[in-house]
Amino acid sequence: MKRISKRNWKKTDKKIFFFELIKYGIVGVVNTLLTLFIIWVMRKFFQAPLVVANATGYTIGFVNSFVLNRKWTFSGHSNWKKEFLKFFTAFFVCYLIQLGFVLILEKYTVLKEEYITLMGMVVYTGINFLLNKYYTFK
Repeated sequence: MKRISKRNWKKTDKKIFFFELIKYGIVGVVNTLLTLFIIWVMRKFFQAPLVVANATGYTIGFVNSFVLNRKWTFSGHSNWKKEFLKFFTAFFVCYLIQLGFVLILEKYTVLKEEYITLMGMVVYTGINFLLNKYYTFK
């Protein structure tokens, strides 16, 4: 990963970073809606157990997120198998960091569960964006 100083971070680099961040957010919203829709369909029309519906929704969401972020957000051009493995690794690392953060907040604060979950999602999203930009799809 190339180190970026403030002086070397050109105006165009800032624009690219900003637009990638916006695209990443759009993909996140689309992906969340898709995941929720799949879970709803699995439960409503197939009477799938919650665990099965949830696993199906999140699996489809994960693959969808990889495809959209690879093709649209970051314009990945490397071997898709390597990028997929890196994407999964980034996901897993971010998930563990987010989980640790949430568990610490739950144990040491009096915040409501909803706020803790939201804060965990913000931590996950920020770290995941940076890992995908500078590691997965660099």
